[in-house]
Amino acid sequence: MFLIAKVEDVRASSRRMVTSATLSPVLTRLIAAAGSLFAISLVVFFLLHVIPGDPVEAMLGEQAGTADREVLRRALGLDVPWPTQLLDYYRDLAHFDLGVSLYSQEPIASLLIDRLPYTVGLALMAMLFALVIAVPLGALSALYRGSLFARGVTVFAMVGTAIPNFVLGPIFIVIFAVILGWAPIGGAEVWNGVVLPALSLSIGLSAVISQQLSAALTMIYREDYVRAAYARGLDRLQVLLRHALRNAALPVTTTLGLQLGALFGGAVITETVFAWPGLGALTVEAIERRDYPVVQGCVLCISVSYVLINMLTDGVYAWCDPRIRKMSR
Repeated sequence: MFLIAKVEDVRASSRRMVTSATLSPVLTRLIAAAGSLFAISLVVFFLLHVIPGDPVEAMLGEQAGTADREVLRRALGLDVPWPTQLLDYYRDLAHFDLGVSLYSQEPIASLLIDRLPYTVGLALMAMLFALVIAVPLGALSALYRGSLFARGVTVFAMVGTAIPNFVLGPIFIVIFAVILGWAPIGGAEVWNGVVLPALSLSIGLSAVISQQLSAALTMIYREDYVRAAYARGLDRLQVLLRHALRNAALPVTTTLGLQLGALFGGAVITETVFAWPGLGALTVEAIERRDYPVVQGCVLCISVSYVLINMLTDGVYAWCDPRIRKMSR
């Protein structure tokens, strides 16, 4: 009985060690994410108070009297020193209270809830367009490496990476909306209003994914198991779908996750150009009005989305590749 009890104690301690080893990477990521969010919120707070502009003047105008300005400043809580405002902000944030808008006095949480679905939908649609464009280009470029088509894909990747979104947006408006009339200029009033903003966001992403997929497939085609698949009589398409594309998807998964998080923050100018009512447009409106709490809430929401997507990407990558799970333990 004594030996059985000792064996059970050893098994229990080993299970506790495995559990702690499994949870430690998660806890490390959570701590790093919390530190990143704290640093971002601190930097945004100080930048908003350093840049020129006064929310009171933006609301009342330059012709307002000094007494009216002081009354409004006191009502908005802007008459207290910066350290006090910062402490109040973090105290409210600890209670999951983002505050209210200085301009409309609406709760910031409700503003974010109303705008977030538009940004998420735009980002997912841009990701879908990027995959539809990048996967065939990258796969065919690796399959016919050295051909004229592969060189054309390389040129597309270079041009797509170099041209920013705020340049592609007006170009697409002129070509597809004004000249051809295939799609509306923008806005969420019609069902196809998301096409042009999503397409302008997807070009740069598709350029990156196509090049990375082509490079990964080029390396995979040199592996022995690919040669063995050809020796078994499989054609190019079967080798691509059954063997090469699946293994090449691992590095592309990381890029997709990182780029999806970047789309939430990178859609600010695109949403403004196409009048898309997402978080980006709300951020620009709040900056113009000097609505500090709304800007802080938008940046924090985008940062949280970016961090969560990165953590989810790490989990998916570890699930796809068992070697990552072994290294993290």
